[in-house]
Amino acid sequence: MANKNTQLYCPGCRHPFLFCLSFAIILVLPYLFFLDYAGSKEKFFSMIENRRTPLNDREDEPTLSTESTFRNQNGPADEDLERCNPSKAMLKVFMYDMPPEFHFGLLDWTGDGKSVWPNIQTKIPEHPGGLNLQHSIEYWLTLDLLSSRFPDRSAPCTAVRVDDSREADVVFVPFFSSLSYNRHSKVKPPEKISRNKVLQKKLVEYLTDQEEWKRSGGRDHIIMAHHPNSMLDARTKLWPCMFILADFGRYAPHVANVEKDVIAPYKHMIRTFFNDSSEFDTRPTLLYFQGAIYRKDGGSVRQELFYLLRDEDDVHFSFGSISKNGISEASRGMHASKFCLNVAGDTPSSNRLFDAIASHCVPVIISDEIELPYEDVLDYSSFCIFVRTSDAIKKGFLIKLIRGISREVWTQMWQRLKAVEGYFEFQYPSKKDDAVQMIWQAVARKVPAIRLKLHRARRFARFNTEDQIRSFKSFKSVSLRSRHHRIH
Repeated sequence: MANKNTQLYCPGCRHPFLFCLSFAIILVLPYLFFLDYAGSKEKFFSMIENRRTPLNDREDEPTLSTESTFRNQNGPADEDLERCNPSKAMLKVFMYDMPPEFHFGLLDWTGDGKSVWPNIQTKIPEHPGGLNLQHSIEYWLTLDLLSSRFPDRSAPCTAVRVDDSREADVVFVPFFSSLSYNRHSKVKPPEKISRNKVLQKKLVEYLTDQEEWKRSGGRDHIIMAHHPNSMLDARTKLWPCMFILADFGRYAPHVANVEKDVIAPYKHMIRTFFNDSSEFDTRPTLLYFQGAIYRKDGGSVRQELFYLLRDEDDVHFSFGSISKNGISEASRGMHASKFCLNVAGDTPSSNRLFDAIASHCVPVIISDEIELPYEDVLDYSSFCIFVRTSDAIKKGFLIKLIRGISREVWTQMWQRLKAVEGYFEFQYPSKKDDAVQMIWQAVARKVPAIRLKLHRARRFARFNTEDQIRSFKSFKSVSLRSRHHRIH
Protein backbone atom coordinates (compact mmCIF):
# COMPACT_ATOMS: atom_id res chain seq x y z
CA MET A 1 0.00 0.00 0.00
CA ALA A 2 1.43 3.26 -1.02
CA ASN A 3 2.40 5.81 1.60
CA LYS A 4 -0.09 8.69 1.54
CA ASN A 5 2.72 11.18 2.24
CA THR A 6 4.59 10.19 -0.94
CA GLN A 7 4.57 13.11 -3.50
CA LEU A 8 5.31 13.27 -7.21
CA TYR A 9 8.63 14.92 -8.02
CA CYS A 10 8.12 18.47 -9.34
CA PRO A 11 11.29 20.51 -9.79
CA GLY A 12 9.36 23.78 -10.17
CA CYS A 13 7.07 23.39 -7.17
CA ARG A 14 9.48 25.01 -4.75
CA HIS A 15 9.92 28.07 -7.00
CA PRO A 16 6.58 28.56 -8.84
CA PHE A 17 7.45 32.02 -10.17
CA LEU A 18 10.67 30.85 -11.85
CA PHE A 19 8.92 27.80 -13.20
CA CYS A 20 6.11 29.86 -14.78
CA LEU A 21 8.56 32.35 -16.24
CA SER A 22 10.66 29.59 -17.79
CA PHE A 23 7.54 27.95 -19.18
CA ALA A 24 6.37 31.22 -20.73
CA ILE A 25 9.73 31.82 -22.35
CA ILE A 26 9.67 28.32 -23.83
CA LEU A 27 6.24 29.04 -25.35
CA VAL A 28 7.04 32.54 -26.64
CA LEU A 29 10.50 31.93 -28.15
CA PRO A 30 9.36 29.67 -31.02
CA TYR A 31 6.66 32.19 -31.92
CA LEU A 32 9.17 35.04 -32.03
CA PHE A 33 11.57 32.91 -34.06
CA PHE A 34 8.79 32.12 -36.53
CA LEU A 35 7.95 35.80 -36.98
CA ASP A 36 11.60 36.67 -37.55
CA TYR A 37 12.03 33.78 -39.94
CA ALA A 38 8.89 34.74 -41.83
CA GLY A 39 10.09 38.32 -42.15
CA SER A 40 13.56 37.21 -43.22
CA LYS A 41 12.05 34.75 -45.64
CA GLU A 42 9.87 37.45 -47.10
CA LYS A 43 12.89 39.75 -47.48
CA PHE A 44 14.93 36.93 -48.96
CA PHE A 45 12.40 36.06 -51.62
CA SER A 46 11.75 39.73 -52.26
CA MET A 47 15.48 40.13 -52.90
CA ILE A 48 15.40 37.23 -55.36
CA GLU A 49 12.41 38.72 -57.15
CA ASN A 50 14.15 42.07 -57.40
CA ARG A 51 17.08 40.39 -59.16
CA ARG A 52 14.72 39.00 -61.77
CA THR A 53 12.56 40.64 -64.37
CA PRO A 54 9.00 41.06 -63.06
CA LEU A 55 6.77 38.21 -64.06
CA ASN A 56 3.14 37.95 -64.99
CA ASP A 57 1.30 34.94 -66.33
CA ARG A 58 4.41 33.75 -68.14
CA GLU A 59 7.37 32.82 -66.01
CA ASP A 60 9.97 33.35 -68.68
CA GLU A 61 9.31 36.93 -69.70
CA PRO A 62 9.12 40.42 -68.20
CA THR A 63 5.87 42.36 -68.18
CA LEU A 64 4.56 45.80 -67.41
CA SER A 65 1.29 46.64 -65.74
CA THR A 66 -1.51 47.26 -68.22
CA GLU A 67 -1.57 50.77 -66.80
CA SER A 68 1.82 51.36 -68.38
CA THR A 69 4.17 53.76 -66.64
CA PHE A 70 5.07 55.08 -70.07
CA ARG A 71 1.68 56.53 -70.89
CA ASN A 72 2.55 59.88 -69.34
CA GLN A 73 5.68 60.98 -71.15
CA ASN A 74 5.77 64.36 -69.41
CA GLY A 75 5.92 63.39 -65.76
CA PRO A 76 7.67 60.83 -63.57
CA ALA A 77 5.98 57.46 -63.18
CA ASP A 78 5.00 56.48 -59.66
CA GLU A 79 7.08 53.32 -59.70
CA ASP A 80 10.15 55.23 -60.87
CA LEU A 81 10.45 57.61 -57.92
CA GLU A 82 13.39 55.73 -56.39
CA ARG A 83 16.68 57.34 -57.29
CA CYS A 84 19.48 55.74 -59.23
CA ASN A 85 21.77 53.88 -56.86
CA PRO A 86 25.11 53.36 -58.64
CA SER A 87 26.18 50.71 -56.14
CA LYS A 88 23.21 48.55 -57.18
CA ALA A 89 23.55 49.00 -60.94
CA MET A 90 23.55 45.78 -62.93
CA LEU A 91 26.25 46.99 -65.32
CA LYS A 92 29.42 49.03 -64.80
CA VAL A 93 30.36 50.86 -67.98
CA PHE A 94 33.55 52.69 -68.90
CA MET A 95 32.91 55.25 -71.65
CA TYR A 96 35.69 56.74 -73.74
CA ASP A 97 35.95 60.54 -73.65
CA MET A 98 36.12 60.69 -77.43
CA PRO A 99 36.31 63.97 -79.37
CA PRO A 100 32.89 65.54 -80.07
CA GLU A 101 33.20 64.88 -83.81
CA PHE A 102 32.28 61.27 -83.05
CA HIS A 103 29.10 62.00 -81.09
CA PHE A 104 27.34 65.28 -80.25
CA GLY A 105 29.42 67.16 -82.80
CA LEU A 106 27.37 65.25 -85.39
CA LEU A 107 24.36 67.12 -83.94
CA ASP A 108 26.18 70.42 -84.58
CA TRP A 109 27.09 70.83 -80.92
CA THR A 110 30.32 72.80 -80.59
CA GLY A 111 30.87 73.16 -76.84
CA ASP A 112 33.22 75.57 -75.11
CA GLY A 113 36.42 73.56 -75.50
CA LYS A 114 36.57 72.70 -71.79
CA SER A 115 34.83 69.34 -72.08
CA VAL A 116 34.17 66.83 -74.81
CA TRP A 117 30.63 66.44 -73.44
CA PRO A 118 27.69 68.84 -73.34
CA ASN A 119 26.32 69.83 -69.95
CA ILE A 120 23.04 67.98 -70.32
CA GLN A 121 21.84 69.27 -66.96
CA THR A 122 21.48 72.72 -68.52
CA LYS A 123 20.78 71.93 -72.19
CA ILE A 124 20.53 68.72 -74.21
CA PRO A 125 21.63 68.88 -77.86
CA GLU A 126 18.58 68.30 -80.01
CA HIS A 127 18.29 65.29 -82.30
CA PRO A 128 17.50 66.18 -85.94
CA GLY A 129 14.45 63.87 -85.94
CA GLY A 130 12.76 62.61 -89.09
CA LEU A 131 13.80 59.19 -90.33
CA ASN A 132 17.05 59.62 -88.39
CA LEU A 133 15.06 58.87 -85.23
CA GLN A 134 14.51 55.24 -86.23
CA HIS A 135 18.14 54.38 -85.49
CA SER A 136 18.76 56.86 -82.66
CA ILE A 137 19.74 54.33 -79.94
CA GLU A 138 23.23 55.89 -79.80
CA TYR A 139 21.72 59.22 -78.69
CA TRP A 140 19.55 57.72 -75.91
CA LEU A 141 22.17 55.31 -74.53
CA THR A 142 24.85 58.02 -74.37
CA LEU A 143 22.51 60.45 -72.60
CA ASP A 144 21.62 57.73 -70.11
CA LEU A 145 25.27 57.02 -69.31
CA LEU A 146 26.13 60.70 -68.95
CA SER A 147 23.31 61.12 -66.43
CA SER A 148 23.91 57.87 -64.52
CA ARG A 149 25.83 59.60 -61.73
CA PHE A 150 23.70 62.70 -61.39
CA PRO A 151 22.82 62.99 -57.68
CA ASP A 152 19.29 64.13 -58.51
CA ARG A 153 18.54 61.39 -61.04
CA SER A 154 15.03 60.23 -60.13
CA ALA A 155 14.81 56.95 -62.05
CA PRO A 156 16.49 53.58 -61.45
CA CYS A 157 19.57 52.85 -63.54
CA THR A 158 20.65 49.53 -65.02
CA ALA A 159 24.04 50.87 -66.17
CA VAL A 160 26.34 53.29 -64.39
CA ARG A 161 29.44 55.00 -65.73
CA VAL A 162 32.76 54.31 -63.98
CA ASP A 163 36.07 56.15 -64.30
CA ASP A 164 38.41 53.15 -64.08
CA SER A 165 38.13 50.80 -67.04
CA ARG A 166 39.47 47.92 -64.93
CA GLU A 167 36.38 48.15 -62.75
CA ALA A 168 34.04 48.05 -65.74
CA ASP A 169 32.07 45.13 -67.13
CA VAL A 170 32.08 46.65 -70.62
CA VAL A 171 33.65 49.57 -72.51
CA PHE A 172 31.23 51.87 -74.34
CA VAL A 173 32.23 53.51 -77.63
CA PRO A 174 30.18 56.73 -78.08
CA PHE A 175 30.26 56.90 -81.88
CA PHE A 176 26.93 57.96 -83.41
CA SER A 177 27.47 55.73 -86.41
CA SER A 178 23.88 55.74 -87.71
CA LEU A 179 23.72 59.52 -87.62
CA SER A 180 27.12 59.65 -89.31
CA TYR A 181 25.79 57.48 -92.13
CA ASN A 182 22.48 59.34 -92.47
CA ARG A 183 24.02 62.82 -92.54
CA HIS A 184 27.52 62.37 -93.93
CA SER A 185 27.71 59.31 -96.22
CA LYS A 186 27.72 61.39 -99.41
CA VAL A 187 30.87 63.03 -100.68
CA LYS A 188 30.56 66.80 -100.59
CA PRO A 189 33.00 68.69 -102.85
CA PRO A 190 35.79 69.60 -102.47
CA GLU A 191 36.01 66.45 -100.30
CA LYS A 192 37.42 63.35 -101.99
CA ILE A 193 36.03 61.00 -99.37
CA SER A 194 32.87 61.24 -97.30
CA ARG A 195 33.01 62.43 -93.71
CA ASN A 196 31.38 59.15 -92.68
CA LYS A 197 34.30 57.15 -94.10
CA VAL A 198 36.83 59.51 -92.52
CA LEU A 199 35.23 59.08 -89.10
CA GLN A 200 35.25 55.30 -89.40
CA LYS A 201 38.96 55.35 -90.27
CA LYS A 202 39.65 57.61 -87.29
CA LEU A 203 37.56 55.35 -85.07
CA VAL A 204 39.59 52.26 -85.92
CA GLU A 205 42.84 54.13 -85.29
CA TYR A 206 41.56 55.54 -82.00
CA LEU A 207 40.25 52.25 -80.61
CA THR A 208 43.14 50.02 -81.60
CA ASP A 209 45.50 52.47 -79.92
CA GLN A 210 43.67 52.32 -76.57
CA GLU A 211 45.00 50.25 -73.70
CA GLU A 212 41.46 48.90 -73.04
CA TRP A 213 41.19 47.53 -76.58
CA LYS A 214 44.65 45.96 -76.42
CA ARG A 215 43.84 44.35 -73.09
CA SER A 216 40.71 42.56 -74.32
CA GLY A 217 41.16 42.52 -78.07
CA GLY A 218 37.94 44.54 -78.20
CA ARG A 219 35.79 41.71 -76.89
CA ASP A 220 34.32 43.79 -74.07
CA HIS A 221 33.69 46.89 -76.21
CA ILE A 222 30.19 48.04 -77.23
CA ILE A 223 29.80 49.66 -80.64
CA MET A 224 26.42 50.89 -81.86
CA ALA A 225 25.70 50.28 -85.53
CA HIS A 226 21.91 50.22 -85.67
CA HIS A 227 21.45 51.47 -89.22
CA PRO A 228 22.12 48.49 -91.54
CA ASN A 229 24.56 50.57 -93.60
CA SER A 230 26.46 52.15 -90.72
CA MET A 231 30.03 51.08 -89.98
CA LEU A 232 30.37 49.48 -93.43
CA ASP A 233 34.12 50.11 -93.58
CA ALA A 234 35.04 49.61 -89.93
CA ARG A 235 32.86 46.63 -88.98
CA THR A 236 35.23 44.01 -90.40
CA LYS A 237 38.15 45.55 -88.48
CA LEU A 238 36.35 45.86 -85.15
CA TRP A 239 34.24 42.68 -85.25
CA PRO A 240 35.45 41.13 -81.94
CA CYS A 241 33.39 43.79 -80.14
CA MET A 242 29.73 43.59 -79.15
CA PHE A 243 27.64 45.37 -81.77
CA ILE A 244 24.20 46.76 -81.01
CA LEU A 245 22.25 46.26 -84.23
CA ALA A 246 18.79 46.23 -85.80
CA ASP A 247 19.42 42.85 -87.45
CA PHE A 248 22.16 40.71 -89.01
CA GLY A 249 20.96 41.10 -92.60
CA ARG A 250 24.09 42.77 -93.98
CA TYR A 251 26.69 41.15 -91.75
CA ALA A 252 28.88 38.10 -92.30
CA PRO A 253 28.17 35.52 -89.56
CA HIS A 254 31.64 35.82 -88.04
CA VAL A 255 31.33 39.62 -87.85
CA ALA A 256 27.92 39.75 -86.15
CA ASN A 257 25.79 37.01 -84.65
CA VAL A 258 23.23 36.40 -81.93
CA GLU A 259 25.82 34.84 -79.62
CA LYS A 260 27.93 37.97 -79.08
CA ASP A 261 25.79 40.89 -80.24
CA VAL A 262 22.60 42.61 -79.09
CA ILE A 263 19.50 43.35 -81.14
CA ALA A 264 17.83 46.65 -80.24
CA PRO A 265 14.43 48.00 -81.28
CA TYR A 266 13.87 50.85 -83.69
CA LYS A 267 12.35 54.01 -82.27
CA HIS A 268 8.79 53.96 -83.54
CA MET A 269 7.76 56.83 -85.82
CA ILE A 270 4.01 56.91 -85.37
CA ARG A 271 2.16 58.29 -82.34
CA THR A 272 1.84 56.10 -79.27
CA PHE A 273 -1.80 55.14 -78.76
CA PHE A 274 -2.50 56.72 -75.37
CA ASN A 275 -5.66 55.77 -73.48
CA ASP A 276 -6.49 53.06 -75.99
CA SER A 277 -9.97 51.75 -75.17
CA SER A 278 -10.64 50.27 -78.61
CA GLU A 279 -12.15 46.84 -79.06
CA PHE A 280 -12.21 44.17 -81.74
CA ASP A 281 -15.31 45.68 -83.39
CA THR A 282 -14.15 49.30 -83.18
CA ARG A 283 -11.12 48.65 -85.37
CA PRO A 284 -12.72 48.32 -88.82
CA THR A 285 -9.61 47.41 -90.85
CA LEU A 286 -8.67 43.73 -90.63
CA LEU A 287 -5.10 43.93 -91.96
CA TYR A 288 -2.93 47.01 -92.54
CA PHE A 289 0.24 47.70 -94.50
CA GLN A 290 1.55 51.02 -95.77
CA GLY A 291 5.08 51.44 -97.04
CA ALA A 292 7.41 50.66 -99.91
CA ILE A 293 5.98 47.73 -101.89
CA TYR A 294 8.74 47.12 -104.42
CA ARG A 295 11.90 46.11 -102.58
CA LYS A 296 15.00 44.13 -103.49
CA ASP A 297 16.45 41.02 -101.89
CA GLY A 298 14.07 39.36 -99.39
CA GLY A 299 11.64 42.27 -99.68
CA SER A 300 10.23 41.00 -102.97
CA VAL A 301 7.58 39.16 -100.95
CA ARG A 302 5.85 42.51 -100.40
CA GLN A 303 5.00 42.70 -104.08
CA GLU A 304 3.58 39.18 -104.10
CA LEU A 305 1.45 39.91 -101.03
CA PHE A 306 0.17 43.10 -102.60
CA TYR A 307 -1.27 41.18 -105.55
CA LEU A 308 -2.77 38.54 -103.24
CA LEU A 309 -4.46 41.00 -100.88
CA ARG A 310 -5.32 44.11 -102.90
CA ASP A 311 -8.92 43.03 -103.65
CA GLU A 312 -9.86 42.23 -100.04
CA ASP A 313 -12.37 44.85 -98.85
CA ASP A 314 -11.17 45.10 -95.23
CA VAL A 315 -7.44 45.03 -96.04
CA HIS A 316 -5.38 48.21 -96.46
CA PHE A 317 -2.25 47.51 -98.52
CA SER A 318 -0.77 50.55 -100.21
CA PHE A 319 2.37 52.52 -100.90
CA GLY A 320 3.29 55.17 -98.35
CA SER A 321 6.19 57.24 -96.97
CA ILE A 322 6.77 59.77 -94.20
CA SER A 323 6.63 62.68 -96.65
CA LYS A 324 3.82 65.20 -96.24
CA ASN A 325 1.32 63.61 -93.83
CA GLY A 326 2.59 60.06 -94.10
CA ILE A 327 3.21 59.53 -90.37
CA SER A 328 -0.19 60.96 -89.38
CA GLU A 329 -1.94 58.78 -91.95
CA ALA A 330 -0.09 55.69 -90.77
CA SER A 331 -0.94 56.48 -87.15
CA ARG A 332 -4.65 56.76 -87.93
CA GLY A 333 -4.55 53.63 -90.07
CA MET A 334 -2.73 51.45 -87.53
CA HIS A 335 -4.88 52.68 -84.63
CA ALA A 336 -7.95 51.59 -86.61
CA SER A 337 -6.63 48.14 -87.58
CA LYS A 338 -6.78 44.76 -85.85
CA PHE A 339 -3.63 43.34 -87.46
CA CYS A 340 -0.58 45.05 -88.99
CA LEU A 341 1.77 43.43 -91.48
CA ASN A 342 5.50 43.48 -90.83
CA VAL A 343 7.08 42.10 -93.99
CA ALA A 344 10.81 41.79 -94.70
CA GLY A 345 12.21 44.64 -96.79
CA ASP A 346 15.79 45.13 -97.93
CA THR A 347 16.78 43.69 -94.54
CA PRO A 348 14.92 41.28 -92.23
CA SER A 349 13.75 44.00 -89.82
CA SER A 350 11.85 47.25 -90.18
CA ASN A 351 10.48 49.99 -88.00
CA ARG A 352 6.96 48.85 -88.88
CA LEU A 353 6.97 46.19 -86.14
CA PHE A 354 7.54 48.81 -83.45
CA ASP A 355 4.96 51.14 -85.00
CA ALA A 356 2.48 48.27 -84.70
CA ILE A 357 3.37 47.64 -81.05
CA ALA A 358 2.91 51.34 -80.23
CA SER A 359 -0.48 51.19 -82.00
CA HIS A 360 -1.59 48.01 -80.18
CA CYS A 361 -2.17 46.56 -83.64
CA VAL A 362 -1.32 42.85 -83.50
CA PRO A 363 1.83 42.39 -85.65
CA VAL A 364 1.82 39.74 -88.37
CA ILE A 365 5.51 39.04 -88.98
CA ILE A 366 6.56 37.63 -92.36
CA SER A 367 10.34 37.66 -92.19
CA ASP A 368 12.08 34.31 -91.81
CA GLU A 369 15.48 35.76 -90.83
CA ILE A 370 14.29 38.37 -88.35
CA GLU A 371 15.95 38.70 -84.95
CA LEU A 372 13.97 40.38 -82.18
CA PRO A 373 15.02 42.52 -79.21
CA TYR A 374 15.19 40.83 -75.80
CA GLU A 375 13.76 37.58 -77.18
CA ASP A 376 15.67 35.62 -74.54
CA VAL A 377 13.30 37.08 -71.91
CA LEU A 378 10.28 38.09 -73.98
CA ASP A 379 7.94 35.66 -75.76
CA TYR A 380 6.77 37.46 -78.88
CA SER A 381 4.30 34.71 -79.73
CA SER A 382 2.02 36.07 -76.97
CA PHE A 383 1.42 39.28 -78.95
CA CYS A 384 2.64 38.60 -82.51
CA ILE A 385 1.66 36.18 -85.27
CA PHE A 386 4.53 34.60 -87.21
CA VAL A 387 3.99 33.32 -90.74
CA ARG A 388 6.61 31.61 -92.87
CA THR A 389 7.24 33.38 -96.16
CA SER A 390 6.63 30.19 -98.13
CA ASP A 391 3.16 29.91 -96.55
CA ALA A 392 2.29 33.61 -96.77
CA ILE A 393 2.63 33.70 -100.56
CA LYS A 394 0.27 30.74 -101.06
CA LYS A 395 -3.00 31.96 -102.51
CA GLY A 396 -5.61 32.42 -99.79
CA PHE A 397 -3.39 31.18 -96.95
CA LEU A 398 -2.70 34.44 -95.13
CA ILE A 399 -6.16 35.95 -95.33
CA LYS A 400 -7.76 32.70 -94.18
CA LEU A 401 -5.37 32.51 -91.24
CA ILE A 402 -6.09 36.08 -90.12
CA ARG A 403 -9.87 35.77 -90.53
CA GLY A 404 -9.77 32.62 -88.44
CA ILE A 405 -8.41 34.38 -85.33
CA SER A 406 -11.23 34.82 -82.82
CA ARG A 407 -12.24 37.95 -80.98
CA GLU A 408 -11.06 36.37 -77.69
CA VAL A 409 -7.58 35.53 -78.99
CA TRP A 410 -7.18 38.97 -80.56
CA THR A 411 -8.26 40.66 -77.32
CA GLN A 412 -5.68 38.68 -75.34
CA MET A 413 -2.92 39.72 -77.75
CA TRP A 414 -4.11 43.34 -77.75
CA GLN A 415 -3.98 43.41 -73.95
CA ARG A 416 -0.52 41.90 -74.04
CA LEU A 417 0.65 44.58 -76.49
CA LYS A 418 -0.46 47.28 -74.05
CA ALA A 419 1.46 45.49 -71.29
CA VAL A 420 4.78 45.30 -73.18
CA GLU A 421 4.76 48.53 -75.20
CA GLY A 422 6.92 50.32 -72.62
CA TYR A 423 9.86 48.02 -73.38
CA PHE A 424 10.15 49.71 -76.77
CA GLU A 425 9.91 53.38 -75.72
CA PHE A 426 13.01 55.55 -76.02
CA GLN A 427 13.06 58.66 -73.87
CA TYR A 428 15.21 60.91 -71.73
CA PRO A 429 15.24 60.73 -68.81
CA SER A 430 14.95 57.00 -69.12
CA LYS A 431 12.36 55.14 -67.04
CA LYS A 432 12.24 51.71 -65.52
CA ASP A 433 12.24 48.91 -68.11
CA ASP A 434 11.95 51.23 -71.10
CA ALA A 435 13.96 50.54 -74.27
CA VAL A 436 17.14 52.11 -72.87
CA GLN A 437 17.08 50.04 -69.68
CA MET A 438 16.09 46.86 -71.55
CA ILE A 439 19.05 47.26 -73.92
CA TRP A 440 21.43 47.67 -70.98
CA GLN A 441 19.91 44.55 -69.40
CA ALA A 442 20.48 42.64 -72.66
CA VAL A 443 24.11 43.79 -72.63
CA ALA A 444 24.47 42.67 -69.00
CA ARG A 445 23.28 39.19 -69.93
CA LYS A 446 26.18 38.97 -72.40
CA VAL A 447 28.82 39.82 -69.81
CA PRO A 448 29.37 36.25 -68.48
CA ALA A 449 30.07 35.04 -72.03
CA ILE A 450 32.50 37.91 -72.58
CA ARG A 451 34.36 37.04 -69.38
CA LEU A 452 34.51 33.39 -70.39
CA LYS A 453 36.15 34.33 -73.71
CA LEU A 454 38.63 36.64 -72.02
CA HIS A 455 39.56 34.09 -69.37
CA ARG A 456 39.99 31.32 -71.93
CA ALA A 457 42.17 33.59 -74.06
CA ARG A 458 44.46 34.19 -71.09
CA ARG A 459 45.10 30.50 -70.37
CA PHE A 460 48.50 30.41 -72.03
CA ALA A 461 49.14 34.12 -72.49
CA ARG A 462 51.08 34.63 -69.27
CA PHE A 463 54.04 32.37 -70.09
CA ASN A 464 53.77 31.74 -73.81
CA THR A 465 55.10 34.92 -75.42
CA GLU A 466 58.65 34.83 -76.71
CA ASP A 467 59.76 37.64 -74.40
CA GLN A 468 58.33 35.84 -71.38
CA ILE A 469 59.96 32.56 -72.40
CA ARG A 470 63.34 34.29 -72.81
CA SER A 471 62.84 36.03 -69.49
CA PHE A 472 62.00 32.72 -67.84
CA LYS A 473 65.07 31.03 -69.37
CA SER A 474 67.29 33.92 -68.27
CA PHE A 475 65.91 33.69 -64.74
CA LYS A 476 66.50 29.93 -64.73
CA SER A 477 70.12 30.38 -65.97
CA VAL A 478 70.89 32.99 -63.28
CA SER A 479 69.40 30.72 -60.62
CA LEU A 480 71.53 27.76 -61.71
CA ARG A 481 74.73 29.87 -61.72
CA SER A 482 73.88 31.21 -58.28
CA ARG A 483 73.27 27.71 -57.00
CA HIS A 484 76.59 26.47 -58.53
CA HIS A 485 78.44 29.37 -56.86
CA ARG A 486 76.96 28.54 -53.44
CA ILE A 487 77.95 24.84 -53.77
CA HIS A 488 81.58 25.70 -54.54
